[in-house]
Amino acid sequence: MNRKIRVGIDVGGTFTKAIAIDMASAAFIGKTTVPTTHNSERGVADGIIIALRDLLEHYNIQRSEIELISHSTTQAVNALLEGDTVTVGIIGMGVALEKSNVVKRTNIKNVELSLHKYLHTYHRFMDTSKYLDKNEIISTISSLKKEGADVLVVSEAYGVDDPSNEKYVMNYSPIPITGGHELTGIYGLEIRTLTAAINAAIMPKAISTAKYVEDVVRKENISCPIMIMKGDGGITDIDTFKNKPILTILSGPAASVAGALLYSHILHGIFIEIGGTSTNISIIKNGKPEIRYVTIMDHPTCIRSVDVRVAGVAGGSLIRISNHKIIDVGPRSAHIAGLTYSCFVEPYELENAKIITFKPNETDPGDYVCIETANNKKIAITTTCAANALGLIDNDAYAFGNKRSAVKSLSLLGEKIGLDYQTTATMILDFSIKKILDIMDPMIKEYNLDEKKIKLIGGGGGASVLVPYMATKCKFTHEIAQNAEVVSSIGVAAAMIYEEIEKTIDRPDANDVSNAIEEVKKRALDRGAVPESLSIQTEFVNERTLLRAIATGNVELDIGKNNRKEIDEKEASDIACSILDTDHVQRILNMKNYFGFTCETIKKQFFSKKRKNPIVILDKFGRIRLMLDNAKIISGNKKLKNEIDTMIHQLMDKTNEELAPQIHILDDMKIVDFSSLISPEHLIDALKNEINKTNTDKITIIIKI
Repeated sequence: MNRKIRVGIDVGGTFTKAIAIDMASAAFIGKTTVPTTHNSERGVADGIIIALRDLLEHYNIQRSEIELISHSTTQAVNALLEGDTVTVGIIGMGVALEKSNVVKRTNIKNVELSLHKYLHTYHRFMDTSKYLDKNEIISTISSLKKEGADVLVVSEAYGVDDPSNEKYVMNYSPIPITGGHELTGIYGLEIRTLTAAINAAIMPKAISTAKYVEDVVRKENISCPIMIMKGDGGITDIDTFKNKPILTILSGPAASVAGALLYSHILHGIFIEIGGTSTNISIIKNGKPEIRYVTIMDHPTCIRSVDVRVAGVAGGSLIRISNHKIIDVGPRSAHIAGLTYSCFVEPYELENAKIITFKPNETDPGDYVCIETANNKKIAITTTCAANALGLIDNDAYAFGNKRSAVKSLSLLGEKIGLDYQTTATMILDFSIKKILDIMDPMIKEYNLDEKKIKLIGGGGGASVLVPYMATKCKFTHEIAQNAEVVSSIGVAAAMIYEEIEKTIDRPDANDVSNAIEEVKKRALDRGAVPESLSIQTEFVNERTLLRAIATGNVELDIGKNNRKEIDEKEASDIACSILDTDHVQRILNMKNYFGFTCETIKKQFFSKKRKNPIVILDKFGRIRLMLDNAKIISGNKKLKNEIDTMIHQLMDKTNEELAPQIHILDDMKIVDFSSLISPEHLIDALKNEINKTNTDKITIIIKI
């Protein structure tokens, strides 16, 4: 059988990791790791190409076998952290009567990115109370270029409602330009302008990187599509990256969550990716990662990504001591200091060694400790060494090391502070997990997770160092993701299309929702999603008067003969049993592209029993597409349209609710969520519109109870 290989490349802070998966058999072919090329002339792009070439050569992968290359990137983050941005010219537009207000909100001046690093801007105002003049536009752009602008932003008050003026100006720009309407559909002229300015400032770097990667891949005689990981956990085409690089902020952590969810059918959990220097923490709820608006260097934006929070401790974290006591673990790591872990050297290398204090970097405090050998070589003592000394790491784990060496190094440190090696190692791990718990505990409360149902999922090379220990201490269940050390690269390779639009609408009606559904559906299809894989969700954020529509779907290459391993009914049933935490489930759907299952749960309440029927919908590849705690299923065909009025009103009479129930429609081609509509009349109209548009005669209505 011909192999259908996907290559996933994740660019991390320390290493760039590439993996290959055969999508025809779901087999993991292999992996390769190279140092991330931060200091290369081409930046991290060089590391991507080196990792790709190593992977192809090492595992004898033919160029013709590759169907897709996708990668995450730190290019956007690095550019902002290092101040590697270009000067932005901003054209603020509005009617003359509102000029002072428009100028105030679009002239964002110089934006501080980090210490002594700024995004520099120049500003012009254009009056839209009269027809825009071509010559005036060209003159305005020319004056901004002369002043020093390398890229442009055009941002008009209420431009999200009618972007025609912004688009008209963009047509005359000879240099890269971002329109405020391109990145978001929500009101807020200032935040929209700021988001567009940050995006524009890193566009030249993104264009250069994308062109370089694309050119080299083509010179390797690889003709497959190249996709880029976004911060929301989806992938998009390389042209989108060139125009909207800001979407790739936090793409690395998002890739890790996607990789963990690929193999672990988790309903509620906390994904903890432990690298060498830092730990990323994300919440998984209802089978999906939680997403929030991104703040870039203390500046709020309109861009949403996976909610990832970072702890300054990981598998390679160094120990700090003062007055013969351990005072901290991290944030500096052995990787930053350029030291080898003591558990990865032979015991004889530690003979006649001693503990010394040192500065990993010149600006660091001098209370970090390491081992100095008899021949003056420095070797690190890390959290990984502590876990190995205590025998906590399985032999087949990525972080498994030499226990004798680990015990020797922890004994040396123990002698320095007057403790045995077991107590010393335990203290190191306790310091480490406290840093993670200080971030994790508030997230559990913020997202209202039931602590009794939480599972910790470990990823990254250091997963086995801290996750099992923390789970035992906190009495959580846990699992380590398959191929944990390259889970982010796997997530990149197997990621789905994810597209989202937002619009400021006070009270959305059926037409508003239908239009949003069509717009986000078109966007997902344009990015390469297959129609029969689409899941579309709408929600209304009342406090922000914001209508949001989200479309997720498989990349076109996922669907088709032998391109991806489909699950059978037995496999689907086993997955559903695991998700619903039961030994038996009942299949409720008979559709080609989806499996649906339910079971009955009974909860005792004083003198009564409360019965629920939770449901889970899986696609034919085993991915969770919908999960509800209690629901009613109505299956039929297009004639269901005639029963909707009665159905909705009877349900509302029965529950004494004034608001419309939450309803999903499943038609074997897509799942559409109408939970954003709270008016019964608007819901009924939207449901009828959707049924009219469906191209199949199998329709299922799912009502949340």
